[in-house]
Amino acid sequence: MRRSLLALAAALALALPALSSPPTSAATAARPSCVVSLSPTATETLFAIGAGPQVQAVDTDSNYPTHGLPKKRINALEPSVEALIGVCRPTRSHPSTKPDLVVISYNANGIAQKLAGFGIKVVTQSAPSTLVGAYAQMVALGRLTGHLGAAHALVARLKGEVADAVSSVPAHPGKTLTAYYELDPTYYSLTSSTFVGAMLKSLGVVNIADAKNTSADAGYPQLSAEYVVHADPKLIFLADTKCCHQSASTVARRPGFGSVAAVRFHHVVGLDDDIASRWGPRLGILIGDLAAGVRSALADGSLWTR
Repeated sequence: MRRSLLALAAALALALPALSSPPTSAATAARPSCVVSLSPTATETLFAIGAGPQVQAVDTDSNYPTHGLPKKRINALEPSVEALIGVCRPTRSHPSTKPDLVVISYNANGIAQKLAGFGIKVVTQSAPSTLVGAYAQMVALGRLTGHLGAAHALVARLKGEVADAVSSVPAHPGKTLTAYYELDPTYYSLTSSTFVGAMLKSLGVVNIADAKNTSADAGYPQLSAEYVVHADPKLIFLADTKCCHQSASTVARRPGFGSVAAVRFHHVVGLDDDIASRWGPRLGILIGDLAAGVRSALADGSLWTR
């Protein structure tokens, strides 16, 4: 998962050309019978809206839902055209081995253009910077696969979960809640211009990575240990608990981190890497975990009276 996160950040930083999702017009194509997802987020969404039976292959990082995923796997970082054009089970209604639809999150090796040369529909769904963008991608997948109603229902549920999480955080005038969000132990982080960063901002958090944002980073700057310690965040979120085995105790053992407020007052929050790096059906869980961390920090009197 660490590899896929950094690959996504690199792709964004390089500003690779991407194909946009098709227009959301009333006219829709026939329901595809062979879909390939090279995006863990898209995989989750496809199964959540009922399109799982149409998915015949997924990328090597797709691991949710925990049951029902196809056995055929494609490396999204080094996708093989040969593997993709031969991935489908030929049937009477779909006699070709070529997929009807391939969903990608970044265009590794120019795979979108290569597949288009074989007449295969490719849709790129890069990491959005807003919730609106995430919802639009879910609706687009619903339309493309013939599950538009289920996609709208999913979006409605998520909007409710997000609204509940945001409203659960009390107003806190006079309290500046600074936070550091860690993608990996080399101090890659994200800013408020990213999807997760926008969610943190909606919860009233001041992101310490924002001050280090540059156009070259595309919202994913690499900080330094010295910078994080000097910024003294009151809250730390770890999105590298699975990939890199980071925890409150490992952070506390880093040189200088014993003086950081989040460490001293026990506001280091471990997240599920997969949920934290995706923008699909489980984003309600993510913003719920973020909101819980924010509420805990705001309620800790010792954090504000030192």
